Amino acid sequence: MYLLAAESSIHDEISVYEATQLYGEQGKFRFLQFSDHAVQGAMDLNHPKRIVLEYPRAIIHLMDNHAPTFERVFIIGHGIGTIAGHYPKKRFTVAEIDAKVVELSRSYFNYDMDNIRVGDGRELLANEAGQTLDYIILDAFTKKGTPLHLTSLEFFTMTHQKLSKQGALIMNLMGKAHNDKLVNAIHTTLREIYAFSKAFMLPSESAADIRNIIVMGSHTPIQWQAREMAGFYEIELGQGHIIRDTQPIK
Repeated sequence: MYLLAAESSIHDEISVYEATQLYGEQGKFRFLQFSDHAVQGAMDLNHPKRIVLEYPRAIIHLMDNHAPTFERVFIIGHGIGTIAGHYPKKRFTVAEIDAKVVELSRSYFNYDMDNIRVGDGRELLANEAGQTLDYIILDAFTKKGTPLHLTSLEFFTMTHQKLSKQGALIMNLMGKAHNDKLVNAIHTTLREIYAFSKAFMLPSESAADIRNIIVMGSHTPIQWQAREMAGFYEIELGQGHIIRDTQPIK
């Protein structure tokens, strides 16, 4: 593994690496990584348009299958710009709190679209007109995980107000399939606002393994095809408590 860049910001330590193997796959890869060693985005240098990681492939399938005529999308969390870059003809607004992440995505991952706003995703989303977004994608992480102000009842209420009638919120979380207090609380809180919800996870060897969990909330029944979910399968999450802005999880 070869280090290409290492940057520090007020938010995190950010590195760009190249490697000949990624998650057991041989090839030539470049990836963005935070200080917790979590890969935030990866590129196959031999096939730059191929989407390497499973979770963005699954999210793209949900977007294409649930509301295929979508036009406007708001993403919180840029990474290397995989999802927005996949749809150059759609109208994306990308909120990224860390300007260093944006800089590295342009310098090392060829992200060249002019649709990124640097700032807090919730604050930027608040400025969007109501019922104008077809999807809101949440893919934001700090050292402690998904920022808590992006998981509260008040936040989900705002996302509901910003979405069109066919709109949906899709979240990429990290957690365990069973008995994960935070993931259960996020899903329970989301269900207070959205009539329909689904949760999906990658297979794991142990119930204690931390994996990507995709949670989706929608105004309408969620449409998806299991064989197109890049290995993600549907799971049932447990009951949790309601997260509010005034009562964050500790």
